[in-house]
Amino acid sequence: MRTQSKVAKRTAVTAAAAAALIAAGLATAPTATAGNYNGCGWPRVCFYLTDSDWNNGRPTAAYQDVTSSYQDLGSKSYGANYVRNTRNDDRVYLRVHDKYSVTYYWCLPPNSTFHFSDDVRVSGIKIQTQSACPST
Repeated sequence: MRTQSKVAKRTAVTAAAAAALIAAGLATAPTATAGNYNGCGWPRVCFYLTDSDWNNGRPTAAYQDVTSSYQDLGSKSYGANYVRNTRNDDRVYLRVHDKYSVTYYWCLPPNSTFHFSDDVRVSGIKIQTQSACPST
């Protein structure tokens, strides 16, 4: 009887330890609060050159590095019609030029999209760790 009691006790302790490890693993697993949006995976800022690219969920370029200065856009992002920020906590500054070549800097908040008119060309990007865009 004592041997069965010891075996049962060990089994119960082993089961409790396994349950605790599983629970700890679930408690520390990252939560998925963001994901893919129109073909743009988290944590990226995606560019869509044409309306067709946007409508088909087909980004033509993506950026994800936080930088202290603007990155010039390449041929697959310069002049994009749409820009999507899938990041949860980071704002994005976009350098844009109007039809008169006047330069502006527009802030794109987390989890949002800009659609540009044909009069505007986006030419640069800077991702920052602050989430809020300054109010104007």
